[in-house]
Order: sequence, then C-alpha cells, then structure tokens
Amino acid sequence: MGVSTRRFRWAVGLLLVGVMLLSACSGGGSQSGQTDSGSQTQQQTSTAPEPQQGGTQPQPQTPAAQEKVLVWGRGGDSVSLDPIQVTDGESFKVTHQIYEGLLDYAPGNTEVVPVLATEWEASEDGLEWTFKLRQGVKFHDGTPFNAEAVKINFDRWRDTSNPLHVGGDFPYYGYMFGGYDADSVIQDVQVVDEYTVKFVLKQVQASFLQDIAMVPFAIASPKALQENPEGLNTNPVGTGPFKFVSWTKGDRIVLEANPDYWGGKPAIDRLIYRSIPDNNARLVALQAGELDVMDGVEPAFLPTIQATGQFDIIERPPMNVGYLAFNTQVAPFDNVLIRRAINHAINKEELNTAFYGGMGIPAVSPLPPSVWGHNPNVPKYEYNPDRAKELLAQAGYGPDNPLKTQLWAMPVPRPYMPQPEQIGVALQNYLREVGIEAEIVTYEWGTYLEKTGMGEHTMALLGWTGDNGDPDNFLYVLLDKDNAVTPDAGNIAFYVNDQVHDLLIRARQTTDQAERTRLYEEAQVLIMEDAPWVPLMHTRVPIAVRKGITGYVPNPTGSESLGKVTLP
Repeated sequence: MGVSTRRFRWAVGLLLVGVMLLSACSGGGSQSGQTDSGSQTQQQTSTAPEPQQGGTQPQPQTPAAQEKVLVWGRGGDSVSLDPIQVTDGESFKVTHQIYEGLLDYAPGNTEVVPVLATEWEASEDGLEWTFKLRQGVKFHDGTPFNAEAVKINFDRWRDTSNPLHVGGDFPYYGYMFGGYDADSVIQDVQVVDEYTVKFVLKQVQASFLQDIAMVPFAIASPKALQENPEGLNTNPVGTGPFKFVSWTKGDRIVLEANPDYWGGKPAIDRLIYRSIPDNNARLVALQAGELDVMDGVEPAFLPTIQATGQFDIIERPPMNVGYLAFNTQVAPFDNVLIRRAINHAINKEELNTAFYGGMGIPAVSPLPPSVWGHNPNVPKYEYNPDRAKELLAQAGYGPDNPLKTQLWAMPVPRPYMPQPEQIGVALQNYLREVGIEAEIVTYEWGTYLEKTGMGEHTMALLGWTGDNGDPDNFLYVLLDKDNAVTPDAGNIAFYVNDQVHDLLIRARQTTDQAERTRLYEEAQVLIMEDAPWVPLMHTRVPIAVRKGITGYVPNPTGSESLGKVTLP
C-alpha cells in the first residue's frame, strides 16, 4: 500500500503544532532563502520589514508614512517583467498592474471586457477582427497609445525576423497562436487609422477574443521597445494604473500609482510585492503586520489567521490543475504501462487531506470541472498499489529489477500546489511502496521552469492556472504536440498523439460550442488512456486580506488589476 493514513495524520499534527508555535511569535523580520529570476541566480537576504499599511516607524528605503501602501506577500519572485517572455503567475501578478492589453476579464470571471480597445467586430467569415481603440491614453514614458503601438507589439511577437523579436522566445504567442511567421494564426496587423487596428487571420480561431485578453498580450511602449526591447525584462513601461519603481531580486518589487492613468489615479500610492518563499516565514510576516495581503496560504494556517480577527479570507475561484508530468520521450516513461502504474500508485484523497486541508478537488482529467468541456467520464486510475505492481511487472520491473528514476519538485508554493516539496516526499513514498526508487530533484524557480521547458526532467511536478476560461488554454497549450517543443515547452510531458492533435485543432477552428465540447471530451478520453500525466488536484485558493481593504476581487486566471482597490 501507499503512505499510511497514520503517517499522514502524524505529519499534519506536527504541522499544526508548528503553526500554533508560530502564532505565539510576536513578529519580527522574516528570513528568506534563495530564488532565481531568469537565468541569473540571486541570493536573497534578510530585509527590514515594510511599515504596516497605516504607518509604523518607516524603515530605510520605505515610503513616507502618509502614503497609502499595500504590501503583498507571495511565495516566489517574478521571472521577468516583460509579460510576453514568461509563463509564470508570479510574473503576471505584477505585470498586470503595469501593462494593459486591448481587452481584459471582468472582476471574478473570464467574461471579456474592453480596456485599451473600446469596441470590436469580426468579419462574416471570422478571418478579420477590427478594434476601435481608446483615445487619449499615454504610456508611462509619455508616448501616446495608438494603433501603431498595437501593430509594433504584435509584429514583434509574431515575426522572428523583426529586429524587436529579441530577449526571449515569447512562449505564450506560440502557445496561443500556433507558432511564428508562416505558422502564426495572425497573418497581419493593419493600421486602419490612428485609433483603429485590424487583425487578419489565416483561419478561424474560436477563442480569439479570450486569447487577446490574456496578460501576456499586453501592449508595451513603442519608444521603450525601440530604445531597448530587452530592457523591458527589468524596466517595464505600459499604460496601466501603476508605474515601475524598483526590483530587488529575490526580495521585493515596488510600484507607484500612475497619476495620469486614463481610468483615474489609483487609491493605493505604492504597491509592494514581497517574495517570501517559506510559507511559515510568510505567515509570521503577516502576523507581524508587515503584509496586507498574503497568498499561497496553507489551509492549515487558516484557523491561525482567522483567530487574529484582522484578516478576511477570500477564495480565488478554482480554475487550475496541479500535475505530475512524465517526459514521454525519455525511457522508461515512453512506456505507457509505467505511466499507468504510477497513476495507480498515488492516493489523491490522502494528498488532499494532508496538504490541501480538504480544499482540493482530486483530478480525474487535465481540464478542471469549472471549465466547460470537462469530461468526468474518462479512464480513471483508482488508488491501487497492487495493480501498479502488476503493470510494472509487465514492463519488466520488480523486486529483482527495481525502477530507479528522478522526481522533480518545485521550490516554491503555487496556487495549485501549496507545499510542493512535501508533496514530492509523499509521492516518493507512494512510489517506493510499489517498487520505484525516485530521487527528488529541485532547482531555483526560474531554473526549474527553464529546465522543464527544455525537457531535461524525467518526471516533474508542475501545474497551470487557466488564462482565459477556454478549454483550449489547458488542453492545446499543455498537451498538444505543437507545444511539445523546446526551449519553452508548454507540454512538458512532450506528449505526441496525432489523433489528439486533430481533435484539438478542429476544436480551435469551429465556433460551435456544442461541437467544441464534444471534441474536447473525446480528446480527454484519449489523453487519459495514454496517461502522460498524473493529474493530481484542482484547488480553491485562499488569500488573506487585511480587514478594511475594499475593491479586491480575485480572478480565476490568477491575476487581476489592483487599480480600484482602496485601503482604510
């Protein structure tokens, strides 16, 4: 059998004791570890605490006491501040405040709403989309926003010969629009007049509006791009409600209100994102008054936080999946018997109790139940260690020939996996029970993403928070062969199935939602038969918010603008 319930109860009890001890602490600064941003590893150091919102004695390099300051504590640092260069939620969380796209999503859901575009229409054949743009908007450097700015950004992303196509691989553009150059669904971006822009597509893309609204497709200042396109990684320039001030890697990112914001100056004068990877240290910082918002809240911490009477607990609507991906191009995980065996070896209900506080939804499919097209009637892998051993024996492994491999685990908590390293240990124990010896491997967060994107792993924990509410954003991005390409594979299982590919492409190219649903349901059956993943958990994500803060509505996509948030 797998990890015993008794051992899990012991571990949970020990965690709760630790939390009670933490709640007795009187506060003080938090000790942070190391984090990685991009390819350069930065050493984090202990820092003086930020003043409480409302103002205690100011520390060096902190804003004046009369300013309205919101300090957001999170588990990881950003990888880059150029949103088109990254795929991680920690980066998007910040860039969503600095940049804007043509469209965004309504508070709390994925309904498309106007932002830099005010209206739009499609041609009868669905191959042309025309957007009317908001007038009188300026970038943070004073450059006017217009149709030419939109064209410059999209041409930068889609055309690999464009001189501005530098500094990275623009992974999300490839994920969502089929590739670059001749492979791109977007064939041309035309300036109709100063405030009208037209997109010409080579084929219908059913999710086009949902895709355009995604955070990666935010519009950057043409002036900043032309002066130094790679500089946006560390010096972003957008049109959003907040302007960039500074980034101390591994520690904090500081933003300030944009006084000229077209939507009105934010009520928050200064917005600070602090990176505190250790969950316990982040809780201590919250209790000490150093943070106004804390995400990555372990469910076991909720009673302690609620007992203070100082915070509201707000849940982010669930639209995510945490998974264990097998590199299906690497032995022994090119053998479906081994992939199915490991699916049978893992007890998701125990994981939910031990690490998600019962707030998880054990996954049966890669697509969350909250997203239309989810198919609950797929091949299921019940927890059955004996069946796992049978399948391993069929694949040639047993007591006399144990399977030895690696299990990669993330170094930072994520919304879909609040305790990844501990979950990695639990999975290691489950695998040991069926005769698999798995060495746990981890790297700094940015390096982890780079290496999994390059396919250097054997099997790896990762996850995904949906960007736009469309099934395409899960199934095509994460499991289609088009995205099983280096260096930024979205499909880190490197799973290739031509029948699945055909279904997903057909679903992209029809606007009939009933037909799209049927195609996605069929694709999920095939995917689960091939078992490129163990889909582990969908989660309801708690966020601690200081009482008196109003206007904050978490979005299921994992990020939202804070331009309308007010402080006491």
